[in-house]
Amino acid sequence: MPATGFRDLPQIEPDRPVLIAGPTASGKSALALAIAETQGGAIINADASQVYDCWRLITARPSPEEEARAPHRLYGHLPWNAVYSAGDWLRDVVPLLRGDTRPIIVGGTGLYFSALTEGLAAIPPVPPEVRAEADGLDLDSLLAGVDPATRAGIDTRNRARVQRAWEVERATGRPLADWQADTPPPLMALESAQALVLDAPKDWLDPRIARRFDLMLDQGALNEVAAMRTRHDPALPAFRAIGVPELMDHVTGRITLTEARERAIVATRQYAKRQRTWFRARMRRWHWIRPES
Repeated sequence: MPATGFRDLPQIEPDRPVLIAGPTASGKSALALAIAETQGGAIINADASQVYDCWRLITARPSPEEEARAPHRLYGHLPWNAVYSAGDWLRDVVPLLRGDTRPIIVGGTGLYFSALTEGLAAIPPVPPEVRAEADGLDLDSLLAGVDPATRAGIDTRNRARVQRAWEVERATGRPLADWQADTPPPLMALESAQALVLDAPKDWLDPRIARRFDLMLDQGALNEVAAMRTRHDPALPAFRAIGVPELMDHVTGRITLTEARERAIVATRQYAKRQRTWFRARMRRWHWIRPES
C-alpha cells in the first residue's frame, strides 16, 4: 500500500474485511480508497448522513470521480424523506458481506459498527403515530421518558439516539436497554476483520474541519441545501445532518452566511468530540492509528 498519512497502520491483509471508523474529517474515506485501489474491495458506507441522495457536498460523500476509482455501496441510496435506522443499515449490508468482493466498511456512525460486530436487538418497528408524538417533544421531555439504564448507555445530547430510545419504550412498553440485553449474535465477529480507528487529536482535527467546510461552500454546498428549501422538515433525519440546519437558517434569512459558517464549524467540532468519546468507550479492542502530522 502507498503511504496513507497515518502512523501505526498495520499491514493490511487483502483477504480479510476492513473496518475503518473515526471522527468526521479525519481522513477515513481517503484511507478506504487507498486500500481499495491497491488491494481491491468494495467501499461500504457506515455514515448515517451519507445515505441520502440529496446530500453529497454537505456530508462530504465521495465525489463521482472517487466513486469511479473503486466500487462504492450504500452512498446516497435513500430519498430525502426516508427514516433509516441501524437495523435498516444492517439489513442493507448483509448481501454485501456475502459476495466475492472484500468489504471495506468506513464511516463515523459508531452504532452501525457496533450493530455489525456486537449484534443488534430485534426491536419491532415503531408505529408512525408514536414517531409523530416523539417529533413534537423537546429533548428534555424525551429524556424524561427514557429509563435510567438506557440513558446511561446513550449520548444524551444526540436527539436521534434519545428519540429512538423514547420511541422504543413508548411503543413496546420495554426499555431499549432490555431489548439490547437480548441481542442475537453479530453478523461479523470483530476478530475476523481488520478493525481500525482513526485517533484524530483535537488540535489536528479542528483546523481540518474548518478547511473542509470552506471547501464544501466553494464546491456548492449552499446551493445543495437551498435546493431542498421547499422540502425542509427538521423532524426528518436527513435535515439533521451537520451543516444543513445552519445553512438552511441562512437560506431562509435567519442568519448571515458568516454566522452559518461559524455555527456549522462549531457543530461539527462538537460532533467530532462526541464521536471520539464514543469510540474510546466502545472500540478499545480496535487498532488505533494516528495522523502523521
